[in-house]
Amino acid sequence: MHELSIVMSIIEIAESEINKAGGGIADEIELDIGTLSTIEMEAFDFAWNQGIRGSLLEDAKLHVNRIEGKAKCLDCELEFPIENYYDSCPVCGGHFNQILQGKELKVKTITIQSTVDG
Repeated sequence: MHELSIVMSIIEIAESEINKAGGGIADEIELDIGTLSTIEMEAFDFAWNQGIRGSLLEDAKLHVNRIEGKAKCLDCELEFPIENYYDSCPVCGGHFNQILQGKELKVKTITIQSTVDG
């Protein structure tokens, strides 16, 4: 299950950014995950719930933006939605496509609650 290693990397990124900001804990974290990213969302959710225990993200609200796949046909230049890498162009039937979106996997935002009184 590569989802667990992805979750651990996200936690590492978030904790690093929280420390750079002077400390605190995460209130919210927003992720962009493309539908072509090979992440199984049920496995990701399970890994997330296990992985955040004891981390600065333990009580953070998770927001996941699912980015739909989109490609451009390299034969006729049509842009069209795709569900799989091997989808053909709906106009010319071509299989040579440039993936425009859907492979995303990134931490978009982290909202930090400071633990400093004042």
